[in-house]
Amino acid sequence: MKAAVVGHVEYVEFAVVERVPKPGEIVHAEPTWSEAAGGGGVASVQLAKLAGGSLFYTALGDEELGHRAKQELEEHGVRVHAEFKNKPQRRAFTYLDSDGERTITTIHERYGPSGHDDLGWDELEGADCVYFVSGDAEAVRRARAARVLVATARSLAVLKEAGVELDALVHSSKDHGERYSAGQLDPEPELVVGTSGSEGGGWTAAEGRTGSFHAAPLPGPVADAYGAGDSFAAGLTFALGSGLDVEEALALGARCGAAAITGRGAFAGQLGAGDLKPSVM
Repeated sequence: MKAAVVGHVEYVEFAVVERVPKPGEIVHAEPTWSEAAGGGGVASVQLAKLAGGSLFYTALGDEELGHRAKQELEEHGVRVHAEFKNKPQRRAFTYLDSDGERTITTIHERYGPSGHDDLGWDELEGADCVYFVSGDAEAVRRARAARVLVATARSLAVLKEAGVELDALVHSSKDHGERYSAGQLDPEPELVVGTSGSEGGGWTAAEGRTGSFHAAPLPGPVADAYGAGDSFAAGLTFALGSGLDVEEALALGARCGAAAITGRGAFAGQLGAGDLKPSVM
């Protein structure tokens, strides 16, 4: 399968604490570590684990952290197509508390790739699936070359400008900044999926069918919630690209989200190809 992600990278410093400090308070963090992550990074690695490799179209800061991010993602089986910008690499600081919740502070602007960047976009011709996280409108149009295009509502303004039909749009039913209402995109996506964390979520198909899905059982103890949403979306993208129907695709996405919660940091808990039924491979 040829699977790809279009999006951004944050170089994230993680700090494990008993609880997030109150204003003026000092807390001790241990362990701590840093790795390339962010919405696009997490999704690209999850797709690589499921599909045996992935393409990732992104933009990175032309500095040490940007080049380090590219190297780290490639070590996870991702083939990175990056435009190095004369900008600081976007970073983030993330608290991981004893309940597994993540609290994130981002540093510097978010920027994804431009469809006008010389990134080898022609490789997306005939791709089975692409998950769009961030970038400009021309990047969305480039991504539409794939057979299946899934996007996040976090980039709703860019999706509106691009004016292409999505096979699926993923949004958060709880987060106002990631919520979608019918009619906000023209044409309307073929499938709209609304997630509600541990409550599962619901979906609406363009022809009028609706349904709900359950969160998958956790395959182990809770570690942290970082990356669970993007792992869910990447799993859904892979499943739709594999030809699964809506219910089966959502079930696989839910499994990916649940597995991510059982691993510390961006990638440790993610589902792999060995966890799939032979019919999905």
